[in-house]
Amino acid sequence: MSRRIFLRGLGGACVAAPFLGSIADRAVSAQPITPPRRLIVMYTHYGCITTRFFPRKSHGPLTAADLEPTTLKHLAPHVDKLLMPRGIRAMNEWTATLARGQGNDRHTQVNASFFTCHPVTPNSDDPFSFDQATKFNAKPTGPSLDHVIARQLSPDGEPLFMRVGGFSVSSDSLISFSAPMTPYRGLGAAAEILAKLTGLFTDAPPSPDTYRAIRGKSIIDLVRDDLDTLARFDMSQADRNKLEAWKALLHETVATVASGQCTTSLATTLGITQENIDLMSHQPLGEDVLTRRVSDSLDGADLYSNLAVLAAACNANPVIFLKYPANYAFRGLGVTFESASLSYRVGSANMQGTCVPGVIDMLLKIDDFHTRKLAHLVEQLNRIDEGDGTLLDNSAVVWFQDASDGCARNLNNLPIVQVGSAGGYFKTGWAVNVEDGSPDLTTGNSEIACVDGAPDEVDAINQATGTDPSLANAPINKYFCNLMNALGVKAGADGFAAPGGSEPVTHFGMYDRTEDFIGGGTNPPTIHDPGEFAALRATS
Repeated sequence: MSRRIFLRGLGGACVAAPFLGSIADRAVSAQPITPPRRLIVMYTHYGCITTRFFPRKSHGPLTAADLEPTTLKHLAPHVDKLLMPRGIRAMNEWTATLARGQGNDRHTQVNASFFTCHPVTPNSDDPFSFDQATKFNAKPTGPSLDHVIARQLSPDGEPLFMRVGGFSVSSDSLISFSAPMTPYRGLGAAAEILAKLTGLFTDAPPSPDTYRAIRGKSIIDLVRDDLDTLARFDMSQADRNKLEAWKALLHETVATVASGQCTTSLATTLGITQENIDLMSHQPLGEDVLTRRVSDSLDGADLYSNLAVLAAACNANPVIFLKYPANYAFRGLGVTFESASLSYRVGSANMQGTCVPGVIDMLLKIDDFHTRKLAHLVEQLNRIDEGDGTLLDNSAVVWFQDASDGCARNLNNLPIVQVGSAGGYFKTGWAVNVEDGSPDLTTGNSEIACVDGAPDEVDAINQATGTDPSLANAPINKYFCNLMNALGVKAGADGFAAPGGSEPVTHFGMYDRTEDFIGGGTNPPTIHDPGEFAALRATS
């Protein structure tokens, strides 16, 4: 739609409106502006050292002192905006005995099912098979959360999905699927992402992005010339009063709060300059692109986070995903092993062996790095005022990890961190144990082996470094329902998100018990515990 046609149609309707009988007889009163809500997801691989990650308090108000002894200490300045949903399990856990999911692969099925809650196909019932089709190339039978939300809320029905660092996505680390069996790889190069966003604040030829930028402006600005011309007409005082009242109503109710922030000046403030983009674009992917500085205060990972902030400030997309790379060597942190091998504690993909000396310390460095990246993202969002709060207040920024402990690859007791209330929808300043409300849920057993550089034998197959599988099993599907309802996604009569729906979302995925995934879809589709977690709501 061209700008001229847009203005002619909308402008004409706005100018004529005060003279329509159905409107002229109504009292005109200003309504509060509701800023848009966003979901910004940060996704990392290979879990964490859970014993250092979780605060000891699993249910109750959090303080900075609760975070200080943990990996999350960098988030202490924002503890009042923090929400830690505890006791949650992700779906389709790999086990050596097929006790809790399919037998395809410890990475393939977990990542593919994480945001879909669907099994993968073709199925494997042999957990140690190296069949290429089932181990590396199986895909889920349903779409992922980002696309389910984007179909209702995003331009062109697609999320803004960014591969941090520009890395390609290996088949066993795919997390985004636009449809069953259909991977979505999103955008990788920083220059590519910036090119998609610059149309929001430049005078480029009309395009879908330009149209969205126009939509973000105050309607009063778009039709000012028409209204000024109309105001010069000879009219009664009553009609003139109606016109002024209508102009005021347009200004108060249709203005988009964030539009004033969407400028090249904001991009420059965030360090999104052509120089920094070029530095990222010209750096070989084999180098440590995430930790390398692209300016005095910005590293490669932060640049992608700042692109996400710019996209949120410009209302470019309410669904923004930042996927960090799998199999990454953090040489800039002094870590000599790539992260996948390190997560097994033995320095290779072997599931049994001798601990690498100092492995816990190296894994803690990686955990600390990821937390600092989240803290940076949160800080930038919190700097931008929007309505009565900040851009952060109107967002749900969620850090998901593909597993709990990286060696056990267990999916219960999942480490999830949310910052921001999505416009007041969520409770903040709390850890909330959604399973049973107990304040002393275990932090796991990540340090049961390999402590202090001891040359212990570690066995990933028996999952000893994880959490007792009888604990912390509340289905992640319910939290996804929380997030969808917070953003305004609607469901059909069956509770599943559906364009054109009018009901709250109560169902997501094919299964909400990891045991149902055994067999790869042979069990009837069943959501045993529909609805969202009421305990996470600000009004609960």
